[in-house]
Amino acid sequence: MELAQAVQILRDELMSAAAQGVGSDVAFQVGPIQMEFAVELRKDARARGGIKAFVVSAETEGAVGRTRTHRISFTLEPRRAATGDPLLIAADGEGDATGLAGAGAP
Repeated sequence: MELAQAVQILRDELMSAAAQGVGSDVAFQVGPIQMEFAVELRKDARARGGIKAFVVSAETEGAVGRTRTHRISFTLEPRRAATGDPLLIAADGEGDATGLAGAGAP
């Protein structure tokens, strides 16, 4: 799985949680999200940049003998794309996906 796909899955899950929580009496503000991955860097002649980062599982990481895996970590702070406000989950009118990057993406 490419690193970009892993981040997109997180974005989709946050949007799903926001949509499911609309109408609830309890709201949660999404705070900083810390992510850490073991990645394998692969040189790809077809890729414009030439190198892509692929997320590997613990099982794969242990089995990869000749390739090098690296640990990367970063923090994301989800914000509404239209306003820059923090993302709220389960708030009337605030938990919808309108205006967020990646909203409605399959």
